[in-house]
Amino acid sequence: MTDSPLILAIDLGTSGPKVALVTATGRVLGGETAPTKLYLSEGGGAEQDPEDWWEAIVTAATRLHERGLGDPARVVAVGVTSQWAGTVPVDAEGRALGRAVIWMDSRGAKYIDELVGGPVRVEGYAAHKLWTWIRRTGGAPSLVGKEPLAHILFLRHERPQIYRDAVKLLEPKDYLVGRLTGRAIATYDSIALHWITDNRDVGRIDYDPALLRLAGLPRDKLPELCGATDVVGTLVPEAARALGLSTDVKVVGGTPDVQSAAIGSGAVRDRQAHVYLGTSSWLTCHVPFKKTDLRNNMASLPSALPGRYFVANEQETAGACLSWLRDNLLHPDDALGSGPAPDDFFVRLDQAAASAAPGAGGVLFTPWLYGERCPIADHAVRAAFINLSLTTTRADMLRAVLEGVALNSRWLLEALERFVGQRLEPIRIIGGGARSALWCQIYADVLGREIEQVEDALQCNARGAALVASLGLGLLEADDIPRHVGVSARFAPRTEHRTTYDRLFHEYRTLYRRTRAIYARLHQDAEDRRSSP
Repeated sequence: MTDSPLILAIDLGTSGPKVALVTATGRVLGGETAPTKLYLSEGGGAEQDPEDWWEAIVTAATRLHERGLGDPARVVAVGVTSQWAGTVPVDAEGRALGRAVIWMDSRGAKYIDELVGGPVRVEGYAAHKLWTWIRRTGGAPSLVGKEPLAHILFLRHERPQIYRDAVKLLEPKDYLVGRLTGRAIATYDSIALHWITDNRDVGRIDYDPALLRLAGLPRDKLPELCGATDVVGTLVPEAARALGLSTDVKVVGGTPDVQSAAIGSGAVRDRQAHVYLGTSSWLTCHVPFKKTDLRNNMASLPSALPGRYFVANEQETAGACLSWLRDNLLHPDDALGSGPAPDDFFVRLDQAAASAAPGAGGVLFTPWLYGERCPIADHAVRAAFINLSLTTTRADMLRAVLEGVALNSRWLLEALERFVGQRLEPIRIIGGGARSALWCQIYADVLGREIEQVEDALQCNARGAALVASLGLGLLEADDIPRHVGVSARFAPRTEHRTTYDRLFHEYRTLYRRTRAIYARLHQDAEDRRSSP
């Protein structure tokens, strides 16, 4: 239909934004991307420039319109999704006062330890504080410091001028919505990882005075709240001009990437699971209850779907492990470098890894390049290749990386199935990594579950952002979503490899238990060297 409504979906990932034109029922007509820079620093720093985000979004939107996939006049709404658990300090005009502290940053961990501690501790928390947080929010501030509360404490202690000047402290998604509408507003789902909202009644979520006091956060620096599907406003003139759209175009509250992925995967029914394979990874589903698993760092939190919960969890690095291989081992810019990586690098990586037998010759890779969040919260643990020998090939090592990410997901799956109380199968797979048939089959074999490769897997977050907007405008009902998201292929676990992966999984978990103290000591040694004069 040449006159049917379209939605401009903005999906801000760590490597840069995707901007897509999507129909009201979630069909992605096309998308464009643009890169953004990641600033990593000693001590666990990870930052990005919000102005860089905006310029990349405008660049991608301009390229998208130039392709003529749909008349911009048909765009009725903008849907936004983005990386979660970041902090952008802004002034009264919504301008960023500096770089955003993003989800990978752990520099606030030491301040979290001071905040949550007490004389009687449970899992590192003062017992009375932990009870208050879990009962009201469903979770508690992570001790690894990779959440907004830790970021805010870092800014307060180490960048006090920026903290004082900040009129609002916003999630990345909410910063973008503010850039589009001029309103400083957060959604019930995006604010959840601040651990300052009472989520006991999912239909009536608001800031809790006791939790604000416990966290030490001033209410006036926090945005107003709304639902992910609520219409926040229309495009301000500056944003409309930059995106090539009308000022009549509506903007909904939007949702973080974990929630938009769940919706874009089509897995919106309770206990219908999906795994996301992007820079990071998660394995999650909607649930009809509020529950917390502190040991495995997961909890029921508000979904983007009104009145619904989903299980929030995340493992830190998945596709990032492949990018690390490309940029630091196979195609580094140094004296031994073999030149720039080819455009089809990941296709070639797949072909090379496929030549190695399942089990990668007994080589194990632990994908903890930037610490881990789930199913174990440990910011000091790091990646490793284990059991290399003179007969180990490059193909073995490449396959071991793909298998190592999947083994970590199997560990997470065990915790998730205990959480929901049943076996989860089939499991849908989305994200850039889901385009690899080899990786999908590895997931099926390692998890021992049927894997459903979702159509247009790379665009699932953009699709989810658009579907949230479509729900907000009344163009679609939530129950309609599953029939609009197709499956392109199914991968069954191969029984002949079960013993191999059972054995590797056992050793994988044993490896963490036996080495975590070593990593903690090495991490502390590095911290001590950095702090010494």
